[in-house]
Amino acid sequence: MPNILANLMLAIWPVVTVILFRRLPLPQALTISFVTGFLILPPPPAVFDFPLLPPLDKHSIPALSALIMAFATYGLRKSVLPDTALGKLLMLTFILSPIATVITNAEPVRWGDVLHLPGLMVTDALALTLTQILIFIPFVLARQYLIEAASQRLVLVVLMWAGFVYSFPALLETRLSPQLNIWIYGYFQHDFVQTMRFGGWRPTVFLYHGIWLSFFGMMALTAAAALFKFERKHWLLYGALTLWLGVSLVLYKSLGAMLFALLLVPVVLVFGVRAQLKVAALLALLAIGYPVLKGVDLVPTERLLAGAASIDPDRAASLDFRFNNEDMLLERAYEKPLFGWGSWGRNLIYNDVTGSLETITDGRWIIVMGKYGWLGFLAEFGLLVLPIFLLWREMLARKPEEISPFIGPLTLILAVNAVELVPNATLTPLTWLLSGALMGYAETLRRERLRMRDQVLKARQARSWLKWRPLME
Repeated sequence: MPNILANLMLAIWPVVTVILFRRLPLPQALTISFVTGFLILPPPPAVFDFPLLPPLDKHSIPALSALIMAFATYGLRKSVLPDTALGKLLMLTFILSPIATVITNAEPVRWGDVLHLPGLMVTDALALTLTQILIFIPFVLARQYLIEAASQRLVLVVLMWAGFVYSFPALLETRLSPQLNIWIYGYFQHDFVQTMRFGGWRPTVFLYHGIWLSFFGMMALTAAAALFKFERKHWLLYGALTLWLGVSLVLYKSLGAMLFALLLVPVVLVFGVRAQLKVAALLALLAIGYPVLKGVDLVPTERLLAGAASIDPDRAASLDFRFNNEDMLLERAYEKPLFGWGSWGRNLIYNDVTGSLETITDGRWIIVMGKYGWLGFLAEFGLLVLPIFLLWREMLARKPEEISPFIGPLTLILAVNAVELVPNATLTPLTWLLSGALMGYAETLRRERLRMRDQVLKARQARSWLKWRPLME
């Protein structure tokens, strides 16, 4: 169980947020508050659970604190809803779809005579909708305030330095085993058996799982590689940090994060922003299309298992377990394909005799599909990756040098995070922060393009009027 310090850290974080917003410029305060809150606050089960409200944890408390400070100090710079009609539709669907889920799940769910799960009620609609709003706050804030090239560079810098600082406690845990959360907050946040990888310890520090830490390490490494490429004045520093973070990532012992790094770092270092956006768009399509391919049995599971077995038989067994669970949960989700089963574990499968749980939900996509159906999945994943395609459209309409070079690495990180949501549930406030920042920048480029088009049209009309005016007189 969490100790007093764990609850105290959650309680005082709004004060920390106030200090950051009073002493730092808005973009810095916003970025640092989200990144540091994600890294150092205690993970669940350390939460404040009030009646009729979603639990307040290391995600929602920094988000609410930053929202209050940003709006109270700086106000709204534009509408909360995205500019595009598709963006508005996806956002409203994401927030309001739980209402339809509750309406279509009023009946209880029974598994034999031992387990009865309650039907959903009005209070569940309120709680689920509020949960969606809390999840979405980082997107809204980043879209409002992190829309310039300088802000994009700031995000990369914060990710790099945070990854560097975090590598020291993480490397300590690779030597001693994951103990820091136990020593400081009084509990271990996951299954300790899963901390052994490749003959050593996989660190966790204050995150949910070693996979989360390794993925953040991959993000920090990609950010360092991007700054090494673009910031030639300090190339030696950024090169050393890239090397350090790369070695650290290997020591974190997460195969998926290492494979992503092997993809992203060369693309960042070698290719330009246009090619980086193309790779990001392809990855985003893969993330959105996976459930469709899975549903029609077009995912090459046997080849993937054989490839994993050639690297590590244990990883192949883990992947096979995930695939089997996905198949069972997908069949369950297709019983309520449009709006899903809702909360209280109604989307899971239980034993009819003992009532014990027979499935485990690892991937974010199958969690969302089971809870909110296809509507919820398309809203969440579509909104998450929409900025990538909007930026790709703007890239096609202008020269590459007219686009911020920093969007290339950021879109790649976002796209890889979307792909990572297929096997894992690594959706964090940082994911939505990146998506919101890229959405805001894409909308800024679109407004500039439309304004220039209108100016050109007015100039042509003016020239045409001057040409024909003497004849008319």
